[in-house]
Amino acid sequence: MDVIEDKWDWEKRFGAWVKEDDGFGRYPWVVNVHSPFTPARRALPMLNLALISTAGAYIDGTEPFDISSKDGDMEFREIPIEVEAGDLKYAAKGYDPASVISDRNCQIPIDRLLEYQQNTVIGSLNSVWWSLSSHIPNAGRIADETAPKLAERLARYDVQAALIIPASKLCHQTAGVIARGIEKAGIPTMTIAVDMEVIDKVRPPRTAYYDGKLGSVAGTADHSEYQLRILDAALRWIEPFDQPGARKLAVDLQTEVEIARGER
Repeated sequence: MDVIEDKWDWEKRFGAWVKEDDGFGRYPWVVNVHSPFTPARRALPMLNLALISTAGAYIDGTEPFDISSKDGDMEFREIPIEVEAGDLKYAAKGYDPASVISDRNCQIPIDRLLEYQQNTVIGSLNSVWWSLSSHIPNAGRIADETAPKLAERLARYDVQAALIIPASKLCHQTAGVIARGIEKAGIPTMTIAVDMEVIDKVRPPRTAYYDGKLGSVAGTADHSEYQLRILDAALRWIEPFDQPGARKLAVDLQTEVEIARGER
């Protein structure tokens, strides 16, 4: 199955968009009908989990992502999980980075996932996580270049599942295309989403969605309980999915109750 169905038609529409240079009002979103799918082969407490973020994070002092290119920056960064939040900078486009600067776990939940590792909810969090640009308009190049390279790196680290978290509206397309490429390579994924308009077009294999905000897709900044609630529900759905699809997370009502009680 193709990562982008009818890719020739999409590339033609993308070429016209680049030539017209009229902003994102007429951007040619990827539209797929089917999804690749790889069943989970290990239970959550036994797998090595990869984290993939499209928030544009890079280590302070290194080259930032190029967010001015019409195609976008196709490279990704491998960042050790030991790198502290204060050592990260963000090449942000399409979302407000204020929340992730305040608390990286709202987009890059390293601390939450390490808690899960310590409590044996997951077998392990992979020793490095992967960061992609927040602005990659050329989805065709993501499918042809970035996704295969990323899938190869995951395989080398013996990753058994990947959690993918977009930051912006365009990031939802990037995340969906990456998820499709990784599942095509034989590794199950879970994408957390807040923009179902894009997800419904791209059709990543597994999606957990809720009524959240761009820039804090993994949960409100400085609200660890909410972040854990989102992650817990999303991760526990990796194994039960037996076919491609999207499910809504039941996390909003609990949070509203907490706010009403003055607990948040």
